[in-house]
Amino acid sequence: MRKLFFDHALLASGWAQDVGLDVEAGVIRAVAPGASREGRERIPGIALPGLPNLHSHTFQRGMAGLAETRGPAGDSFWTWRQVMYRFLGALTPEDVEAIAAQAFVEMLEGGFTAVAEFHYLHHDRDGTPYADLAELSARIAAAAGETGIGLTLLPSFYAYGGLGGAAPSQGQRRFLNDPDRFLALVEGARKAVAHLPDAVVGIAPHSLRAVTPETLGAVVAAVPQGPVHIHAAEQVKEVEDCVGWSGRRPVEWLLANAGVDRRWCLIHATHMTQEETRGLAASGAVAGLCPLTEASLGDGIFEGVAFVAAGGRYGVGSDSNIEIVAPGELKQLEYSQRLKHRARNVLAGREGESTGRRLYETACAGGAQALGRRIGALAAGHRADLVVLDHAHVDLASVDGDRWLDSYIFVAGRGVVDRVLVGGEEVVTRGRHRFRDSIAARYARTVERLASA
Repeated sequence: MRKLFFDHALLASGWAQDVGLDVEAGVIRAVAPGASREGRERIPGIALPGLPNLHSHTFQRGMAGLAETRGPAGDSFWTWRQVMYRFLGALTPEDVEAIAAQAFVEMLEGGFTAVAEFHYLHHDRDGTPYADLAELSARIAAAAGETGIGLTLLPSFYAYGGLGGAAPSQGQRRFLNDPDRFLALVEGARKAVAHLPDAVVGIAPHSLRAVTPETLGAVVAAVPQGPVHIHAAEQVKEVEDCVGWSGRRPVEWLLANAGVDRRWCLIHATHMTQEETRGLAASGAVAGLCPLTEASLGDGIFEGVAFVAAGGRYGVGSDSNIEIVAPGELKQLEYSQRLKHRARNVLAGREGESTGRRLYETACAGGAQALGRRIGALAAGHRADLVVLDHAHVDLASVDGDRWLDSYIFVAGRGVVDRVLVGGEEVVTRGRHRFRDSIAARYARTVERLASA
């Protein structure tokens, strides 16, 4: 049993002082506000539950910045995708692991303590499966084990190149599986994460572009437990193509045909009608929002106000990993709503409520649901995942309570993250991951070689 002591902590009941946490086998066994410091290990600062990252493609960290040169007229998500296909065409298993480790270090230093890795890079560069079908899943698991981040691994089912079972392109050859081989890959992924504490394996049908109704139904039915994530309604063209194929919009089609419920997380869900917005909220599924990536790709702005008013649940993710910063995703989410509605403090629920606290607690709860793990709260029975802010930082020194969260999200950002604990183990100290230098050196060698390939 490890007995910890925090000066201040955000509990489910609100802010508390002199908080004792008893941690055993990575899990919080007891929480004691107003505890004595005697016999406990003091960790100074302001303790928050770690924020889950509900959507990441770690390999894309290696191409961050490579798609910022203007292309032909109509430069868009679809032209960005071609840059991505060229980049992943050269990746080896060792590259995948090195890039994932760097991304995971940055997540931990940036205030995320767990990640749902939406993993669709499965095969060798020519599309041939590795001898171990789950080779690249094992590389993601190895990076998670090295860095200490909590992992929900979501092998992605990708069988087609477009709606209605269109033939895949050359750039998609590393993603492709039929349902039987995909289910074998899922079993391999479960073996790959077996050594990690509290890891979860779910599935991620990539999108309605990449499956058919029959194959989607087959893989979801074959994996009755665990999270189900899918990209949906990210781009206007995707919506238009889906209407042309099925007569329905993507979210509308999923709600009517896929049995969407609390297991599901619809990534982006950017372009929804009022009926879709209310339907997704009523389903109990989580909207997986990635505000920095959605802004980078020109996706559009999520219908946040209507979704929250309908009781919808959301969390945030780092997606393309162009900038990995937990408070930054929350800030971009709120700022996008301010721009859309030309108002301030849009996602706060009532007069006098802290926007930062509402964003943080909602994203913790939604992220925990989407990852299928007991995380996102400082409460008995949850993993001891904590982000500890530097109380002496200039942006926190003159405020307290909810203002700490407002300043963390809207002012100071990752610069106030002092320590990070995952499963009660300290992996970040004074803002630096314990293996930052060695992992960064390996990553630098990797991207330098890829740049010259």
